Amino acid sequence: MPSEPLELECTKHAVDVIEERRIPVEWVERVVYEPELRTPDPPDHEVERFYRTIPELGDRVLRVAMNTRSTDWRVISVFFDRNMRGKL
Repeated sequence: MPSEPLELECTKHAVDVIEERRIPVEWVERVVYEPELRTPDPPDHEVERFYRTIPELGDRVLRVAMNTRSTDWRVISVFFDRNMRGKL
């Protein structure tokens, strides 16, 4: 985790799903800056998965896939991960 918060860049896909699913950007930032769990993405060594429960939405788990190997971290995808519900 960087010592200072980075301004997050988003891929077009990430922007589209955030808008389509009406996910507040504040939730995405919360997951990235204060994750409850952070794991590598098995198929892609440049990507990490960040997870955090969102109390405002019944404790559903928001997963943010990030490329953390570049200077500017880039959000790749964002979605509620049903498989992680109740595991954090």
